[in-house]
Amino acid sequence: MPLHIHDYSTGEQPAEGEQTWTTEELQRDFNVTGFSAPYVTAVRRSDGVKGTLEFAHSPRIYFDWREA
Repeated sequence: MPLHIHDYSTGEQPAEGEQTWTTEELQRDFNVTGFSAPYVTAVRRSDGVKGTLEFAHSPRIYFDWREA
């Protein structure tokens, strides 16, 4: 499945109803294993599944969880 890179200069944000995480929620639900803006690689704590999340800087939110 192709990744879509959001263009925040146009005001694009996560889709309405899409799950998002704050930094604290991300730390609770995932182990972050890598970082390359605007993405993080992570392992979901509940089941050990690896994947990626995208993030926005201000406010800092993480979204678009995709299993690897």
